[in-house]
Amino acid sequence: MLAAQFMALLDVFIVNVAAPTIGSDLNASGADLQLVVAGYAITYSVLLITGARLGDRFGHGRVHLVGLALFTAASLACGLAPGSTELIAFRLVQGAGSAVMIPQVLSLIQRTFTGEARVRALGVYSAVIAVGAAAGQVVGGVLVSADLLGAGWRPVFLVNVPVGLVLLVVGRRVLPRGGGVTRDVTGRAAREGARGSDWPGLVLLGAAVSMITVPLVLGQDEGWPWWSWLSLAVGALVFIAFCAYETRLARRGGSPLIAPRVLRHPGMGPAVLRVMAVMAVNGGFLFVLTLHVQGGLGYSALRAGLTFAPTAVVFGLVGLTWRRWPEPWRRSPATVGFVLTALSVTGVGLALKGGGHGGAWVFVAYAGVGVGLALAFSPTLTGALASVRPEDAADASGLLATVTQLGQLIGVAVFGTLFFHRLESLGAPAAYTSAEALLTCMFALATTAALGAVSGLVLRRR
Repeated sequence: MLAAQFMALLDVFIVNVAAPTIGSDLNASGADLQLVVAGYAITYSVLLITGARLGDRFGHGRVHLVGLALFTAASLACGLAPGSTELIAFRLVQGAGSAVMIPQVLSLIQRTFTGEARVRALGVYSAVIAVGAAAGQVVGGVLVSADLLGAGWRPVFLVNVPVGLVLLVVGRRVLPRGGGVTRDVTGRAAREGARGSDWPGLVLLGAAVSMITVPLVLGQDEGWPWWSWLSLAVGALVFIAFCAYETRLARRGGSPLIAPRVLRHPGMGPAVLRVMAVMAVNGGFLFVLTLHVQGGLGYSALRAGLTFAPTAVVFGLVGLTWRRWPEPWRRSPATVGFVLTALSVTGVGLALKGGGHGGAWVFVAYAGVGVGLALAFSPTLTGALASVRPEDAADASGLLATVTQLGQLIGVAVFGTLFFHRLESLGAPAAYTSAEALLTCMFALATTAALGAVSGLVLRRR
């Protein structure tokens, strides 16, 4: 399950460093490339909660395998796409496959493990989520630079096919495919799929997420036209309407798409805010640093990808081991993580200031970012989900997966816009001006992380 989780998250970012090669090989326009990169994220984020509810209705193991098969087939089609139009269409399908299979991972963890075993499983789960973004940049750079059999960018997609086939074979043997009866930690029985379909809620939520994610993804490339701002405003209103409808439905004894009791669960509200913040910083940091090292410093795809290795490796190690640290080190880990992230991203900006390569200190700062993000993310996610009831696992899974994806998109959109705006005001994208734009973004990222630390202290005090 976690191998499939990692593969799907990898595909959110693996295409970033391959985009220039795709553009030259397929004669794709800038808008086409934007849709190749963003199409996956759009369908992924829009359909995540729907995927979670499908698992709750038809069985998480069975739905996971269906999503995995769709994702694998779409990956093959992407790797063989003859043109940019076909590639965009297959990327949309690939994102849909991810949205169907990914929510089942957390739901099966919640329904299969209890106590300390669940905490350990959630720790690995959060580490996989966190590492996927940075690892996507690394793997993408390696595959593009390797130019396997002269295939150029195509192995970026084709690498999923053998992995997906192996996981399908293994999954059919080890995953539960039926609905059946599960029991929560108190021994109470809950039948999967017992809840009815909330189609009005599904339509409202899908419309709200679409109206928010599409302008976030395409707004920068289009110069933030009027329709992008209108879409964001209408999306916010539709989301308010969705919340009001779900609340009324729950009061009438219906089956809302996201049960309000999930948001009222102790720690879930603060966790949503913290996850959104840390993923926005993570997405913005990776995006603007990629723009700088490839555009300003002229790094190759391989070197640009390997730039993120220290962040990815440390992120994973901390996510897996933080629970075994001495007790004093584990007090307020999210707050400590946000503070360390703020200091480290500032260190990255200062180390690369003036157009230099940063020397050894920049790698220390990269590692610091990995430690900080892991401490802000992994304990938050684990703490919020460790005591969620099994019957609420699907809702919690879809909610937090959607928040994670939206946080990444918001970070890319906001900090990417800041980078390009600063670059334009300084002049040509030379190494020095690119470094200045990067420094501005790093200060903004540090401010965001600092606000995350302050909000964590306030919420903890309350």
